[in-house]
Amino acid sequence: MNTPPQDLETVRHALLSERDALHDSSASTAAKRTPVQLDQQSVGRLSRMDALQVQAMAQAEEGRRQQRLRLIDAALKRIDEGAYGCCVLCGDDIPVKRLAFDLAATRCVVCAQ
Repeated sequence: MNTPPQDLETVRHALLSERDALHDSSASTAAKRTPVQLDQQSVGRLSRMDALQVQAMAQAEEGRRQQRLRLIDAALKRIDEGAYGCCVLCGDDIPVKRLAFDLAATRCVVCAQ
């Protein structure tokens, strides 16, 4: 894709900012992902089930966060290699509107379907 270098720097900055925010979010929710301790004195059966549900939701959220981090890192690598904005399957340009919606998009509209 013939993207001006200044635009690529803007994209790089936005991707790095998103990556930093995801790392911060991951760190702030780490306690919710830890194993739930069984303490019959302070936690009843329903409270333990609630704690397990919160843990499961936090772990699922972390999985989605890690997937997004992988996509961001791949997009940054494509910028470095000069392949940003090109579909990884067919090699065609990814439409600018699609990239504006998701800076880490890897496929053109046709290949994404």
